[in-house]
Amino acid sequence: MNHFSNSARASGRAPFIVGIGGTTRPGSSTESALRATLRHAEELGAQTRLFGGEALAALAGYSPELADRTDGQRALVEAVRRADAVIFASPGYHGGVSGLVKNAIDLLEDLRADERVYLDGMPVGCIVTAAGWQGCNTTLAAMRSIVHALRGWPTPLGVTLNTAGVKLFDGDGQCLDPQVSGSLRVLAEQVVGVRSPTTPAG
Repeated sequence: MNHFSNSARASGRAPFIVGIGGTTRPGSSTESALRATLRHAEELGAQTRLFGGEALAALAGYSPELADRTDGQRALVEAVRRADAVIFASPGYHGGVSGLVKNAIDLLEDLRADERVYLDGMPVGCIVTAAGWQGCNTTLAAMRSIVHALRGWPTPLGVTLNTAGVKLFDGDGQCLDPQVSGSLRVLAEQVVGVRSPTTPAG
């Protein structure tokens, strides 16, 4: 069990998991995967909050020289400040994290003076969707590097979903592929810090 989940349970509260990711397209595979992972985390006893594509698209561009923040910017930073773990989900655009998601991540610079700087010591799940394995793998590597730069611990499992010619989620966001669903569940377990008795080791 990870340190922050231990701390949460020791204080008698459920771990708080923040999901950040999606695209400007409603019902995207990226956001559906993130929502599914957060649902699995809730089944494991966690509380969650999602900042999906619509919320991220409404964020102003990060400007380090400006002290003022919009309500949406403050909400995201405060949620991460309280979080026990974070999950990032991004489409792979030209081998890297999308600008929409990166803008939200850049905003976490506001945590630089906190007692827990950035994501220091925090478990961070990574989900990437792309139309091809090359985009999946290069973007996952980039995302893990970002997590390290923020002093977080990427979970052992990073989930990559190749969406080329494949429908992975239905219109209600339910996963259509048992293997993908299983991977998202394992990611949730690693972020929350518990293992379901029905999930095989490895």
